[in-house]
Amino acid sequence: MPRRPPIVFPQEQLLLSELGERLRFARKRRKLSNAVVAQMAGISRTTLYKVEAGHPGATMGAYVRVLAALSLESDLNHVAADDKGQDLALRLPWTPHTAVPILSPLTTTES
Repeated sequence: MPRRPPIVFPQEQLLLSELGERLRFARKRRKLSNAVVAQMAGISRTTLYKVEAGHPGATMGAYVRVLAALSLESDLNHVAADDKGQDLALRLPWTPHTAVPILSPLTTTES
C-alpha cells in the first residue's frame, strides 16, 4: 500500500512548490537533464520530479541531495540562521493590554 503524503497547509505547499520550481530552473540553467541530476543526487527520476514539483512526500534528504548536485547546498546555511531576533522576543516580559473604551457609557433619563 503506498504511503500517504503528509498533510500540509496551503502556505507551506506554496513554499515547497516555489522551492521545487527554483531547483528546476537551476537545473535547466545548468543545461542538465533530469536523468543526470537524479544520478548525481543518487535518487530516482521520479523522486527528482517530486522535488521539482514541491511534493510534500519528498524527503528533506532528497531536497538536500538535489541542492548538492546543483552545488547549492551552501544555501542551507542561511535557513534559520538569524534566530537571535526570535530569542529576543521570547525574553521580553509580557504585559497585558487593557481595553480602552471607545464609546462613553449610555445614560438613561426619565421624563
